Amino acid sequence: MSKGASLARIAVLYLVAAGAGLAWLLVGPATPWLVLDTLLADVVATLVVFAGSRLWGSSSCYDAWWSVAPPLLLAWWWVERDPGADPVRLGLVALVVGLWAARLTANWAITYPGLPHEDWRYPLLRARAPRAALLVDLTGVHLVPTLQVFLATLPVLVVTLSAREVGWLDALALVVGLGAVLLQHVSDRQLHRFTRTRTPGRVLDAGPWAWSRHPNYFGELLFWVSVALFGLAAAPGLWWWVLPGPVLVLAILLGASIPMMDARSLERRPGYQEVIDRVPALVPRPPR
Repeated sequence: MSKGASLARIAVLYLVAAGAGLAWLLVGPATPWLVLDTLLADVVATLVVFAGSRLWGSSSCYDAWWSVAPPLLLAWWWVERDPGADPVRLGLVALVVGLWAARLTANWAITYPGLPHEDWRYPLLRARAPRAALLVDLTGVHLVPTLQVFLATLPVLVVTLSAREVGWLDALALVVGLGAVLLQHVSDRQLHRFTRTRTPGRVLDAGPWAWSRHPNYFGELLFWVSVALFGLAAAPGLWWWVLPGPVLVLAILLGASIPMMDARSLERRPGYQEVIDRVPALVPRPPR
């Protein structure tokens, strides 16, 4: 199947998923809590994406949902916002989330080769429990990331319910968020150029990649820190809603994403151990 046809199928799948989530919010059984209603709608949408993944035999149908879901959540929470919610803060959050989502989704579309391609990590996850491969795919590849993103996006809900005026913490959140998007953009562009021209065994260790082995991951972490800062600026007393998101993202990066990527690079590039020895894994600093 061509790349264009594959992208079209996934786009239609996401439209159907978003429609299913919206239908749940409009006509499904309601709870007393907006956050629970939205979570259930998010799960319904994810189940639709999972059905598409099984239909086309590729769990990578889910990959871009990571960056598509937060703007959809923001849009619904904006509709349901408190009448006194600060419109300036809402606009700043929408700007940062929109830029992040557009850039990350575009980067996925540029690098996506098309169906039936699947991320190399998914077969490894299923291989750990071959008798429960379908359950692992449903939970580990689809539902767990959905819950992670939902939790990390909760500060946006806090923003839509707060009338607290904009202050210096919002300015800091804006700078961090825009910086995160810029860092991810520069890192991914450099990685794309390197991938097109690299020779076997060569390692990318220039630009941001000279200061961090995974600068794009660091940019991802900074984005979620920015979202959390907006939430803290809106309602400091709700820190227990705001802080778990970036902490969870950090745990995922350090506990799963970075170790798996480093192990793969060690298998494919004999000189990568030298990079590990002198370049930090995540937070940039001058190399040793």
